[in-house]
Amino acid sequence: MAKRIHVNENDNSVTVRLRHVRLSFPSLFQPSSFDGNEENAKYGAQFLMDKEGDPEDNADFVRQAVKEVIKRAFKGKSPGDDKLCFRDGASKPELDGYGEDVFFVSASNKKKFHVVDRDLSPLEEKDGKPYAGCYVNATIRLWPQDNKFGKRVNAQLRAVQFSGDGDPFGTGMADPEEEFEDISGNSGDDDSML
Repeated sequence: MAKRIHVNENDNSVTVRLRHVRLSFPSLFQPSSFDGNEENAKYGAQFLMDKEGDPEDNADFVRQAVKEVIKRAFKGKSPGDDKLCFRDGASKPELDGYGEDVFFVSASNKKKFHVVDRDLSPLEEKDGKPYAGCYVNATIRLWPQDNKFGKRVNAQLRAVQFSGDGDPFGTGMADPEEEFEDISGNSGDDDSML
């Protein structure tokens, strides 16, 4: 079995192997961009890990890797929590799977990488997995950014392996009684917003 964490002395990066983490916001087969600019499009995902009770200790390994990158590249001085790829899920309580009980790490890559099944056979988008909410293994490379855009600790996504099913995110049906009101007696003339 490969090591869970590896320090690259040449560029102060640290590679981490995540095991059985929850997949969120996957762009594994098609690159996407948040600003709509295709030039900024990347493959990527966020990986959710429990703060406590994770038998794989994923959060501990990622935290250790972040500290190692900061120690080597920034002489131990953190660029700030908002400049790290590793964050507290409490910052996104409104999203499925996030909240006070998890950490998450965001990773991306401009280049396409391997996405494989449990038996290491290649997966394609048409296979329907991995999907948001399932469990995956992943390899990420944490690296220091120090340029005109500032100092950060980023994560490059290197490979993803489907490891198990989970409740899909974002598929819950809205309750009509909470979304709408009874308008059976309304003539339809009221177009007010409030």
